[in-house]
Amino acid sequence: MEENDVPLSASQRSKIRRLSQPQEHDPSEAGGELNIVPFLDIIMNVLMFVLATIPAVFTSTIDVEPPSTGGRGGIRKEVPTLNLTMIIASGGVSLKTGAFSIGPGCEAGGAGYTVAAASDGSVPWDEVKACAAKLKNASPDYKDENNITIIAEPGTPYAVIIKAMDAVRYNGDDVLFDNVNFGVPR
Repeated sequence: MEENDVPLSASQRSKIRRLSQPQEHDPSEAGGELNIVPFLDIIMNVLMFVLATIPAVFTSTIDVEPPSTGGRGGIRKEVPTLNLTMIIASGGVSLKTGAFSIGPGCEAGGAGYTVAAASDGSVPWDEVKACAAKLKNASPDYKDENNITIIAEPGTPYAVIIKAMDAVRYNGDDVLFDNVNFGVPR
């Protein structure tokens, strides 16, 4: 202690202790704290709106026409339709119409592959083209029909499917089945 220092009395020390202690705020007083709960509510509502509208913003549409069962649209009359389906398998190609299966040699009502694959697994696509042309020319009712459904067994190479499409689209300058639809094997 220095010479000029005067000792503090008990009441002075008590007052200093009391004033140096942190004071508890009364709940009715805003103790300088910021209540951010309403702000977070607003941010959550905005986030929910953004998340709900993102799928609507980034979707796109592709205009397609559903497959028709006879010809190129317009007013439909009750005319017989071919409804040709090509099934591609490892053993060959089978053609089926809406009424019957096409057997070997492109004969109606036969069993087995319409065009069997060669021993090396290749398909003679010229025979498939000739059979498709024969079926289309079998009746004048089929002349406007241009739909074919292609079904390939799982694991069929993409190149084989392209060759199948090319085989039945055109026969020289004549359009055979240029509207190709794809089916799923059952």
